[in-house]
Amino acid sequence: MARPGGGPSRDLYAELVRTGPGAAVAQRLGLPRPAVLRRHADGQPLLAGPALVLTTGGEPSVFRTREAGGALASVLRGAGAHLVERAEADGPRLGAVVVDATGAARVDDLAALGLALGPAVRRLGPSARVVVVGPAPGSAGDPEAAAVAQGLEGVVRTVGKELRAGATANLLRLAPGAGAAEVAGPLLFLVSARSAFVDGQVVEVAAAEGLPAPVAAPLDGALAVVTGAARGIGRATAQVLARQGARVVAVDVPAASADLAATANAVRGHALALDVTAADAPQRLVEHLGAHLGAGGDRRLVLVHNAGITRDRLLVNLDAARWDAVLGVNLAAPLRLTSALLEAGLLGEGARVVGVSSTSGLAGNRGQANYAASKAGVAGWVRALDPQLAAAGATANAVAPGFVETEMTARIPPLLRQLGRRTASLQQGGRPVDVAEAVAWLAEPASAGVRGQVVRVCGQALVGA
Repeated sequence: MARPGGGPSRDLYAELVRTGPGAAVAQRLGLPRPAVLRRHADGQPLLAGPALVLTTGGEPSVFRTREAGGALASVLRGAGAHLVERAEADGPRLGAVVVDATGAARVDDLAALGLALGPAVRRLGPSARVVVVGPAPGSAGDPEAAAVAQGLEGVVRTVGKELRAGATANLLRLAPGAGAAEVAGPLLFLVSARSAFVDGQVVEVAAAEGLPAPVAAPLDGALAVVTGAARGIGRATAQVLARQGARVVAVDVPAASADLAATANAVRGHALALDVTAADAPQRLVEHLGAHLGAGGDRRLVLVHNAGITRDRLLVNLDAARWDAVLGVNLAAPLRLTSALLEAGLLGEGARVVGVSSTSGLAGNRGQANYAASKAGVAGWVRALDPQLAAAGATANAVAPGFVETEMTARIPPLLRQLGRRTASLQQGGRPVDVAEAVAWLAEPASAGVRGQVVRVCGQALVGA
């Protein structure tokens, strides 16, 4: 549902019902009261409260706390989290509940998980996180184990819809061979404030070799290219990638040169005025990146295909020009540019390709057949591209934004705008930075086990669920 745009619009309803008389009226009438989400800020701790880790016990169908040992506990403790043994009724509110369900294989394990989660969920604080780590259904050796692995998704998505005060729930699925090293990066992202608008998601993690431990500036030395960087999600993505240590090449059409220069200057990067649909765009990009990557040293490249347009009409009114324009920018250009970089040998060891899809592409949206086709195409493309990049230690993934507050969504009729916000579990629209954080996470070396995935950044919106 996210569309290209500039600065965020204001959610006046959310502002009204959060404090004072408006909050009292909303509470009395049972109206939604969107929480203020905890987002990344420099110097903040990983969690807003202690973490509780649950794991499968020695007894059948029992989940118990794991304070001292266990791989997930070690990952959290290594990142500075304080772990507790139980959710005390008179203790501090929990910042996260992390569940190791990788041993769940019997139907009774699903009930045991729910019974263990219940008391912990009651003790969650604002913007807390629930993350369940389980096996991938396809890796299960028997039908019951596969059913239980899939059942974890139903539990997690439901918990995400039931949580309040900005809390979220997500599921990490471990493919065969994946372990603590592969799960560390995704786990720390999902429990952190960076994942504020990622809710109800299922992310599969594959085995990977030579994974580094998560660090403060994981993209230090890498070169990141962001198309559509002049405004909105593209500008926010350039800013977050730069914060994570990357050198940024900001790309946008020549008509947006002033805004593009402002983005590049803000991140101390380079501006490249380029129409991605132009015939010479692939060669120009290859030449520009070849010069900035240099002949030696760190040649990691992060390629973010964010540029996108809409030309909305009902299907019966869509003409060839609207189809060609949207497919050309949103889908054909990423394919052509990426192919050129592959042929030039620029997508080498540690490279990351991240496409920007949309919940409209995953679920369809009235009046957007061309746009939905292009964004669904992005999802299919990264799934097919990732195996081609695997030999070089590179990955391809996509993010699918939902309703994100931009200048474009501010032009949507008021009633539809309110529906877009309130039909998400988080009961509000996201911000461009929410999408940018997910893109930057997928670009990090510690995310090498996340391959060919499409991660929705939508606050668990009804659309695309």
